[in-house]
Amino acid sequence: MRMLRVLLFAAAVAALALGVGVAGYCYFGHMGVVDGFLNASMILTGMGPVGAENLTNEGKIFASIYALFSGLVFISLMAIVIGPVAHRMLHRFHLDEQDLEAPPNSPP
Repeated sequence: MRMLRVLLFAAAVAALALGVGVAGYCYFGHMGVVDGFLNASMILTGMGPVGAENLTNEGKIFASIYALFSGLVFISLMAIVIGPVAHRMLHRFHLDEQDLEAPPNSPP
């Protein structure tokens, strides 16, 4: 259940970031919704822009800022998604405190 909540949260953040990208490309880059979606999704996944040569100067500045933003979002989402898995693995391999104590007849 915890993993499902984490995945839904990550999907919501990714959708929000994608929406910001599409809106920015439509406004600053003077692109249509489909072209804005294509460029925003490609940058958000780390592939790079598709039609950067057709962008206005404002669109190029937006694309640069959005690329930096997307890199941080991607890294953050990976940490959020992997966090519960790593937490469960740490619990799985956890040693009890009594396992860490030295035996009574062992040298210090």
